Amino acid sequence: MKYLILGAGPAGLTFANRLLQNGIQDFLVLERDESAGGLCKSKDVDGSPLDIGGGHFLDVRNEQALQFLFPFMGKDEWDEYERDSRIVVNGNEINSPIESNIWQMKLNDQVEYLKSIAVAGCNLGEDMPEKFVDWIFWKLGDKIAEDYMIPYNQKMFGKDLNRLGTYWLNKLPNVSFEETLISCLEKKAYGKQPAHARFYYPKKYGYGELWNRMADALGDRILYQTPVTSLDFDKHLVNGEFSADIIVSTIPWKSIGSFKGMPDEQKERIDSLCYSSVVITYKPERLKTPAHWIYYPDLSLPYHRILVRHNFCPDSKGYWTETNLTRFSETENTGSEYFVNDYAYPLNTMGKQECMEALLSWAKSKQVYGLGRWGEWQHYNSDVVVSRALDLADKLCEA
Repeated sequence: MKYLILGAGPAGLTFANRLLQNGIQDFLVLERDESAGGLCKSKDVDGSPLDIGGGHFLDVRNEQALQFLFPFMGKDEWDEYERDSRIVVNGNEINSPIESNIWQMKLNDQVEYLKSIAVAGCNLGEDMPEKFVDWIFWKLGDKIAEDYMIPYNQKMFGKDLNRLGTYWLNKLPNVSFEETLISCLEKKAYGKQPAHARFYYPKKYGYGELWNRMADALGDRILYQTPVTSLDFDKHLVNGEFSADIIVSTIPWKSIGSFKGMPDEQKERIDSLCYSSVVITYKPERLKTPAHWIYYPDLSLPYHRILVRHNFCPDSKGYWTETNLTRFSETENTGSEYFVNDYAYPLNTMGKQECMEALLSWAKSKQVYGLGRWGEWQHYNSDVVVSRALDLADKLCEA
């Protein structure tokens, strides 16, 4: 065939449907599970949909993605929300991000945080450090580092935070003492809005419904329950039976059973890639909060965040927790419905950018393209994945 697509998550489904829109029908999608959607799957739990891969929302600002997706699931089938995400820290429940909302804390805490920010390394002109933990202290000050960023990231990614790089942290706002002081005096947030400042969520379904419809549009061009056990770069052969001119892989590189025709140095790069696994656990209790999701840096709690389902999924109840698999206790959750996601977050470890650049460049020379969160090993939101898949499909179709 012309194209073989590995994985029927947002990246694979978008790429495949774009091929159809461009008049190309000579392709096949291989999916290891019995249904499509990847991390964006939903399942009915306790009478309402629950996103079993964690919290996923559609950003209202990505016009390219929206124009592509709305024909599958019309705009009138979505509710629009203004993001209400919060952090519980030191007994304060404040809006996220923490840097912009210190003014919502108790007055004594505001003073302590302001004092800490004033002497943060970045505000004193000190050189930027290379290690993750040192960088957090340098950028945000002792209080934000110790009370929030360090424990929260440990809960998400593990105790050894210095294996992480700092290249991905530049998106954090510059924590200016002057701006933070003004925000505390004027009692309002400052700075740019975070991702999903406004978002869409389906009125009657979970987020997974969108991807189910995109899968249905492909008809019999998806083979389910077909995990990728081998990839031969020289013969362009997958599992010893599927061959194509161009292979687009949206699945985790580490999940592929074996590689043929790949140099050892590229295999070593794949071996070096790291990721975290999470467990999504449903709780039926209704919470008295208007928040859509809440972050918890408290190390005494196993989960790092909760998503309050009844505040964005109409006619539902309860909430779900997100917990790193290493912190999850099956015994403590007996009787609860939970879902394990082996591949949840690609980790931004030191040297990963250079590693992926070399791996993807070599694979491209063999007409194999990595795409999406796992093909590119980047923590992309689903709307970003859609845009990247559209761009790649259009580029290859024009070639």
